[in-house]
Amino acid sequence: MSEEITVALGADHGGYALKEEVKRYLLARSYQVVDCGVDSAEPADYPFYGKKVAESVAAGRAQKGVAICGTGIGMAVAANKVPGIRAALCTDSFMAKMARAHNDAQVLAMGARVVGTGLALDILEVFLRTDFEGGRHERRVRQLDQPPATDNNEG
Repeated sequence: MSEEITVALGADHGGYALKEEVKRYLLARSYQVVDCGVDSAEPADYPFYGKKVAESVAAGRAQKGVAICGTGIGMAVAANKVPGIRAALCTDSFMAKMARAHNDAQVLAMGARVVGTGLALDILEVFLRTDFEGGRHERRVRQLDQPPATDNNEG
């Protein structure tokens, strides 16, 4: 599975060290990586890198994305500005599982100051290995891009 998946990876200065850990982890497991930056812990603006990760996924250069800043909040907001992208801020493995299974999120946002390396790698692994369930969730995911004309609270 990993040899077929390319992951776009980006961070600001607050997420740089964790990004490098995630990159090593992915490469050791034969994932392809598109490194969207940063290349150091020098101050950098998260919106640029969050959008760059999301644009890589939206353009098909990567199937999944990982965006890391201090809290993950800014990266999630920035990535979600890219049309067609669903970025999810995850602080545990259950959130990562549900982000994929129910929301078909393509971009994982994490906070380097919120999760340690071990937990971040667990979250990442669950995110990458969980498939979208479809079914009733498919309708809801479509609604994110095109809200229905009427309220439909079935199922």
